[in-house]
Amino acid sequence: MFEIRRATPSDAQIAFEIRLQAIRHQCIGAYTEEQMLAWTAGVAKDGYDILMDKHFYLGCIDGEPVATGMLGLESREIGAIFVLPGFMQRGIGLKILNHLEGLARDLGLEEVNLDATLNATEFYRRCGYIGDELATYHSPSGLQLACVPMLKRLL
Repeated sequence: MFEIRRATPSDAQIAFEIRLQAIRHQCIGAYTEEQMLAWTAGVAKDGYDILMDKHFYLGCIDGEPVATGMLGLESREIGAIFVLPGFMQRGIGLKILNHLEGLARDLGLEEVNLDATLNATEFYRRCGYIGDELATYHSPSGLQLACVPMLKRLL
């Protein structure tokens, strides 16, 4: 059974691991190996654990986390949607995205935005997001990656 639950500080390492595996599996070809290794370097305690205090969620199958996603209220930004490779192509990412959009609506947000990775832009377009211009994402660690800023009106 699939369920979505709010992450807790003790979930930081598993969320970080889901992110690492998803990036290294899904972003091949969209980014160089060097970029992917730099993007996934470090450990959860390098700052990823701080995200657990925000609207960060885990998608779980039979209680086991297999996906992540978060909503940044101040920035109206959806992010950190990652699915373990063995669970991709089952609609889990879409369920996480729908959950976050529903939460944003419930909190009164009229629109949300995100920085889509190059491999995920078509997924987000199919979900109603608009955006075509390439930009550069600047991670907190200083890494720079090509992305596509996208927007979706919710109301």
